[in-house]
Amino acid sequence: MRILVTGATGNVGRHIVAQLHAAGHDVRALSRNPAKAGLPAGVEVVAGDLTDISTLGPALEGVDAIHLITFGGDADLTNGPEIVDLVARHGITRATVLCGWSPTSVESALESSAIRWTFLQLAEFMGNALEWADEIRSHGTVSTLATFRSVVVHEADIAAVAAAALTQDGHEGRTYLITGPEALTPAERTQIIAEAIGQDLTFVHLNEEQERARLRGFGYDEDYVEFGIRLAMSPPGVSDVVHPTVEEVTGRPARTFAQWAREHADHFRPTP
Repeated sequence: MRILVTGATGNVGRHIVAQLHAAGHDVRALSRNPAKAGLPAGVEVVAGDLTDISTLGPALEGVDAIHLITFGGDADLTNGPEIVDLVARHGITRATVLCGWSPTSVESALESSAIRWTFLQLAEFMGNALEWADEIRSHGTVSTLATFRSVVVHEADIAAVAAAALTQDGHEGRTYLITGPEALTPAERTQIIAEAIGQDLTFVHLNEEQERARLRGFGYDEDYVEFGIRLAMSPPGVSDVVHPTVEEVTGRPARTFAQWAREHADHFRPTP
């Protein structure tokens, strides 16, 4: 199969590209900057931008299936009908979509099309813990307002479910909620990272004003800061429910946060 992966240089997209390529598929990766894509040798990288469908035609030529994302830059895509119509006109019959918490124009357009779609949803990426890296390296602490349990999922597991849905029958019309194998609090994830790097770490529970200051320190605008506060205080209802999706679709258990922490330990170790 020839498969086009959009969002190919993102945290999930890179895994999708690598897994499909390793399985012997003809992978084409869409990037706004192909020269800086840094994808495996043998992967065809083409220029294109989902926010501008005039750039997509060459990327879609000869493609059997496509992986789509629902955002362009920092905003949800609003041109889903145009994208899906172009995909259909190129004879592409199968699509997966990495979805956010709220449906966008992409999902609604696919549901109204003849394309066989599979939607991929999740509560939280394991990679979100990388935002703690600077504080861990500098102070040996993780400070946040949130204390809720979250079924964080390894990005490679999301990719594995996507790869199965793109290349195998039986996943059409399904919305898969993809989770890790356990629900963990930030304090528990802090301890797991500590074990991975062989260093004592301390979890610090912030109050709301301290959390606002922390989020502003990342350069976030006030709307995002308040979104972060609401999320910490009222997490989505699916955040702590483990689903067996990864094992049911791929035939192997979901990766643990401990595995993710070992893989990314160098991000958290102090620079010598």
